[in-house]
Amino acid sequence: MSGRSQVRVERDAAAGTAWVVLDDPDHRNALNAALVAEAKEALAELGEDEAVRVVGLRGAGPDFCAGADLKEVKASMDAGALASLADADALGELFLLLRRLPKPVVAAVHGRALAGGCGLATACDLIVASRDAEFGYPEVRLGFVPAMVMAILRRSLGEKQAFGLVAMGDRFGAGRAHELGLVHRLLDPEAFGQEASAFLAELAGRSASAVALTKRLLYQLDGAGFEEGIRAGAEVNALARLTEDCRAGIERFLES
Repeated sequence: MSGRSQVRVERDAAAGTAWVVLDDPDHRNALNAALVAEAKEALAELGEDEAVRVVGLRGAGPDFCAGADLKEVKASMDAGALASLADADALGELFLLLRRLPKPVVAAVHGRALAGGCGLATACDLIVASRDAEFGYPEVRLGFVPAMVMAILRRSLGEKQAFGLVAMGDRFGAGRAHELGLVHRLLDPEAFGQEASAFLAELAGRSASAVALTKRLLYQLDGAGFEEGIRAGAEVNALARLTEDCRAGIERFLES
């Protein structure tokens, strides 16, 4: 593996957006240790950048991400259980970071998003995809388990849909992913880059404080009881009223 960076950041200051680009196309942006570490560093930095309202995640070259680097997986297997756990934990930390980031993260999927690559897209808050993109969790076909993504997939699609996807291990197109609710919006393959950037800019045009509070509440409700969820909603409702965006929005409405 070359020593060059495998992740780059592209910013659009005017739109208030930034892309984290998986940049190892010769290996289909496989999730090796260096790429995962660089992705976490880039995302954490953008999470602290007040000028960035929305973060996008995409792959360079013909594919989004083909999954884990199987050579590294094999090496960790040979090194024993603790090495395997450390390798898995690193990817798990990336998934958790995506959820904890205070601003929305949008996966823009073109080409193939398979195994860990599909898991990475699933871990983002939203997915937009080229109409000719291909998804899949094919780990079972290698005797492996798409273990970490199941916590997210089960919440996103429900038990039976999630189990069907991971137990069968079939690949499926972007249209099917959209039908399932995994993909939020389908994009024209011929204008994929422009449409993906336009979607990020559209989302960045919403109130940053409202979107951040919405994301926090949505994931806070995971596993909460009904009454607890209502109370959490009331707290966020009160917080939202104290923001400048909310004050300005209500004043505009009352003056119209």
